[in-house]
Amino acid sequence: MLKPKYRDVALLAAALLLCTTAAAKNIYKYQDENGIWHFTDRAPEEDIPFETVYMEREPEPRLKLRQTGAKESPLYYLFNDFWGPVEVELILTDAINVLSEPPLPARYVIPGQKEQVLVGLGPLDPRSGFQYRLKMSSVPGRPVPTPVGNIVALPPIAAGEEYPVSQGFQGGKTHLTPESEYAIDIGMPVGTAIHAARSGTVMDVEEDFNRGGTDLEKYGDKVNQVRILHDDGTMSVYAHLDLASVSVRPGARVRAGQKIARSGNTGFSSGPHLHFVIQQNTGMNLISVPFKFKTVDGSVQAPEELQFLQGTSGNR
Repeated sequence: MLKPKYRDVALLAAALLLCTTAAAKNIYKYQDENGIWHFTDRAPEEDIPFETVYMEREPEPRLKLRQTGAKESPLYYLFNDFWGPVEVELILTDAINVLSEPPLPARYVIPGQKEQVLVGLGPLDPRSGFQYRLKMSSVPGRPVPTPVGNIVALPPIAAGEEYPVSQGFQGGKTHLTPESEYAIDIGMPVGTAIHAARSGTVMDVEEDFNRGGTDLEKYGDKVNQVRILHDDGTMSVYAHLDLASVSVRPGARVRAGQKIARSGNTGFSSGPHLHFVIQQNTGMNLISVPFKFKTVDGSVQAPEELQFLQGTSGNR
């Protein structure tokens, strides 16, 4: 008779950093006025000299699967640790004598900071054992089948400043996938203030990395970024941010023009810049969508490569 088998679900991220949280942490070492050494994960006051010790650890899942119930009738729950919805597709593979409720494959939309039951399993013939594998893929955001159009945003830089677009829409250098086709890169020094292009809710924050380079395998998943969810279902991503520079917390509501972070050179990057993109989930399919920026004279214009973007004020 077949013995029941239970195998870990394969979490297949369909977007940048979707299924991982901080994979690195930095320890700050400093000596106080009494000569006592301190080691902490919080940077000391600016007037205290300190050393930074970079600590790296394995990525942790942000979508957390939990199994309950008897071995003969397991239930699977999923907790979404993001501050916005995630769409999940669950597929049953290598199944022998398995009954699922609901029938698989199935898709679910899990709200942010919520746990939801996904599926219950059991033997089709109770007199025999059963075996299976579960395969799960995930995409951030609720599904919005039709691409959102006519998006107008503020340039993600401070009013009165200007920086060049080093890679524009459909750039052939690194923006070669649907989720980055309409991304832009803005060249700027490390530490430049980054401002929200549109109002929304902070869905995800990553700020614990301090290295970058052109080795995709080494640095591809080590990027500091902020993902902001908008009321129309789209999401803005600000990537390659500086270490410990994010000034907004997950779940917070931000307004257009509000300072949210500082630029950096973390992750897969050939030099200091901001990667900015507006994305949406069209149904287990993450795409980028074109947008226009508000200009200083009140008009709107799509960003173009080699153009100098000028920061402006106002809400959008």
